[in-house]
Amino acid sequence: MDQLTLHADGISATIVGQGAELVSLRDGDGTELLWQAGPAWRRHSPVLFPIVGRLKGDQLRHRGQIYPMTQHGFARDRRFAWAEQRPTACTLVLTDDPETRTHYPFAFRLAIGYELKPRQLGVTFEIANTGKQPLPASIGAHPAFNWPLLSELPKEAYRLTFADNEPAPIRRLKDGLLLPAPQPTPIEDRTLALSESLFDDDAVILDKPVSKSVRYAAGRGPAIDMSWQGFNELGIWSKPGGAPFLCIEPWHGIASPIDFDGEFADKPGIMLIEPASRRVLSYRIGLSREP
Repeated sequence: MDQLTLHADGISATIVGQGAELVSLRDGDGTELLWQAGPAWRRHSPVLFPIVGRLKGDQLRHRGQIYPMTQHGFARDRRFAWAEQRPTACTLVLTDDPETRTHYPFAFRLAIGYELKPRQLGVTFEIANTGKQPLPASIGAHPAFNWPLLSELPKEAYRLTFADNEPAPIRRLKDGLLLPAPQPTPIEDRTLALSESLFDDDAVILDKPVSKSVRYAAGRGPAIDMSWQGFNELGIWSKPGGAPFLCIEPWHGIASPIDFDGEFADKPGIMLIEPASRRVLSYRIGLSREP
């Protein structure tokens, strides 16, 4: 497997060429923070592109044509090219080719950069339109962290603490598509108490988050601070029925509304990138410890 491990300030991050996926993140004590793709879910931190979530019927509609497009898009299953490899940073690139155009009839260049700094990993997504028509796209991060982070703690000891109050209703999915009716938020006083039952109805989706950061911690042991720029939505997910991971997912885009079957460029949450233009989004994973 082609991979690179970055090192900085005693922490490490391992990235593979397949899907440009982060597959390991260890803190200064050597604790693995990232889910190791066990039987419950065979991924670590996939990149969601050029869609987030599902399209109705797994079909992308563009100018009278229908293109097959499975959940979360194809980038996570494609091998990226290494554009840069350094001790603390790397960049991987995916461009359109005849295979991608059978699913997504657009010219693009997707560059994913990882940079390890003291106590944090920065991840950058750059989407460039290399074609002659507007590029409709969505992109999302999907890192899965161990839950619990400290094995002797119960899962219920953990919580998410948002930077700001989040009074807006949340959204939910049915069969991977967005339900029309919002639901009352389970976030109280900036805090989301975590339990397996929270995910009985799949992901918790903030489609209008105020915060640009959230802390995942239990009061002692490893803690993770996720912050993001350029993303409009946030998904929080663990596998219904219980699994030992928690996904904190900044998104620019969202699953199709359950009643939407229109042009891909008109889908809610889509960004439109003009020819010869680009869009840059980023997130950071900050590592610390609580007493």
